Amino acid sequence: MFVDIAKIRIKAGDGGNGAVAFHREKYVASGGPDGGDGGKGGNIVFKVDDNLSTLADFRYKRKYKAENGADGGGSHKNGKKGSDLVIRVPRGTVIREVESGAVMADMSSDDEFIGAKGGKGGWGNSHFKTSTRQTPRFAKSGAPGEEWEVSLELKLIADVGLLGFPNVGKSSLISVVSQAKPIVGDYHFTTIVPVLGVVTMGPEKSFVMADIPGLIEGAGDGVGLGHEFLRHVERCRMLVHIVDVAGSEGRDPIEDFEIINRELEKFNPKLAECPQIVAGNKIDLADDEQLERFRKYIEDKGYEYYELSAPISHGTKELINAVARKLDTLPPVKRYESEEIPLSVVENKGGNGFTVTVQDGVYIVEAEWLYRILCKTDLDDYESLQYFQRVLQSRGIIDALREKGISEGDTVSIYDLEFDYVP
Repeated sequence: MFVDIAKIRIKAGDGGNGAVAFHREKYVASGGPDGGDGGKGGNIVFKVDDNLSTLADFRYKRKYKAENGADGGGSHKNGKKGSDLVIRVPRGTVIREVESGAVMADMSSDDEFIGAKGGKGGWGNSHFKTSTRQTPRFAKSGAPGEEWEVSLELKLIADVGLLGFPNVGKSSLISVVSQAKPIVGDYHFTTIVPVLGVVTMGPEKSFVMADIPGLIEGAGDGVGLGHEFLRHVERCRMLVHIVDVAGSEGRDPIEDFEIINRELEKFNPKLAECPQIVAGNKIDLADDEQLERFRKYIEDKGYEYYELSAPISHGTKELINAVARKLDTLPPVKRYESEEIPLSVVENKGGNGFTVTVQDGVYIVEAEWLYRILCKTDLDDYESLQYFQRVLQSRGIIDALREKGISEGDTVSIYDLEFDYVP
């Protein structure tokens, strides 16, 4: 089953809690604090697997969670780090955060991507010993791991996309110019999934061609099969538009050509600007008048045009050579740049709840949503720091600290951040 879009929820492991412990040893009086730190939570890691060609596995499993970090122990024993969870995806998968639509990663290279970072382990009480606080009886809880709902969208990586109505000869062409073995038949929609083929031009020179399932009028609005696969054209460096120049099914080849281009523009206006070479197929079934009419129309439009009869490889060499020459002048396959998830989305995750506890004069604030914002805040940037302060004020955390009796100069602890309170 070919599945090229899926939606899943990922949750990194939470950090382990720090330990409250004191050194105990015979003949050693008043042992100091020796609570260890909690272990870091495991990450959710995405990795490309070239043995995969579909997102079908994600139809049956929608939730993925990494291992939590272990709690710290006495004698300065730190908790064990949680194991990472590796999610394997086909090459060309684009990962987006669902609420904002921001691109988190384009899995086109062999680089791994951390989709959700594990929470940091909490500090043990040994970190909180000071000259005035000799026996701290508190430790930090582990930070929560990141959690996101993400969409996975497979956009095949191909240099050239073959376009055209059903049964115009796209599968025949890719079968004779590459090692791909698509289903070839004299009926509509013999190709119901995209087919990739490598076209070899010589030593160390080749390109990837994609046979896209046939489009029909209305494909850009979701009609027929083709609309499901238009996304696979978006990466292509160029398009080869194949037309049944003989009109063997009673359609006008010029009208076919215009309909497909309109559907491309409707789906994504940038596709209409993608370089195109036009191939008039089934010339063995066309008369001279039909051939001349279509050739003149296409060349007047400014397109490069080639005639062929794909099943017997007539004209295919000239077409492929022209494609190779054109590719030499074009930029590489499109990659989607990562985007920052808006802070407003981060702020709205996890509700508004928080806790404020007071331990040995330290005011400890904990909230999953606040930790996510803190991770995205650049404390060295004035505007970013001002935003974080506004969040503390608008969410009622400052008011809660005052209700707990905080005074100027008291220490506020928010996960890894500690600062002196200034009214």
